[in-house]
Amino acid sequence: MLDFFTLGFLQIRLPDILDIVLVAILIYQLYLLIRGTGAMNIFLGILSVYVIWWLVRTFEMELLTAILGQFMSVGVLALIIVFQPEIRKFLLLLGKRSIFNKTSRTFLKGLWQADVDQLNILPIVNAVETFAEQKTGALIVITKENELELFVETGERMDAITSEQLLGSVFYLNSPLHDGAVIITNNRIKAARCVLPVSGVRKLPASMGLRHRAAVGITEQSDAIALVVSEQVGKISWCKGGQIVRNIKPLQLKELLAKEFLSSDDTGEDSKERRSFFSTIFKQNTKDDSTGG
Repeated sequence: MLDFFTLGFLQIRLPDILDIVLVAILIYQLYLLIRGTGAMNIFLGILSVYVIWWLVRTFEMELLTAILGQFMSVGVLALIIVFQPEIRKFLLLLGKRSIFNKTSRTFLKGLWQADVDQLNILPIVNAVETFAEQKTGALIVITKENELELFVETGERMDAITSEQLLGSVFYLNSPLHDGAVIITNNRIKAARCVLPVSGVRKLPASMGLRHRAAVGITEQSDAIALVVSEQVGKISWCKGGQIVRNIKPLQLKELLAKEFLSSDDTGEDSKERRSFFSTIFKQNTKDDSTGG
């Protein structure tokens, strides 16, 4: 009943077509995940070893078959170890887009919302504007569902209410806390001098320093928002989902933060408006990327 057509001795069914389409989508998504990273070269190397193993086994070269067979026998474990960052990124992406994540978040929202402080964006915007004017380097990470406890542990715990003065003190040039990132959760500065993962994407401009690459790296691995101020040119950058938009103005930053953290719903018209706003700013500032910052 599910047979579509017969090609010689092959019977093509609807599940077969669906299976091929799903595998193609999965392979394409995995390609997008590792494209432009060192993992792509590793994958090609593993694929080459597999092709060589298949060839030597076909030609019955016993010694090489035995040697490469030992490697292939632990191939799955080796893949998990080598591609651990990419697998983690894929699972995070899958979890963020999962219907179970959205359903549970909506169901539990009323239970924990009363205990969560709404983000006060004005101290952050004012502090970032001051940093830009004074060309003070800064990296601020604002968490959402994922509170980044693993990275909070790498820094100095503070657990203080977010304020312009406190951010200014942390990123003051002679402060022992100015290196690394500040992580803000529920309107509280959880930690300073935090160490973040650096993005391995090669397509990032050479003018981007470690702060910008760390901002891209942390947003690749979580749903957080990262703000960067360049100490060379005093430009503000906004980073979300592994995408970085440079040369953001303070007013634009205020609007982006308001749409990201002060809206009551993450779906529907508000989500469309947010994506449109982000896209507009991205187009406005992409042409200025070559100036650095």
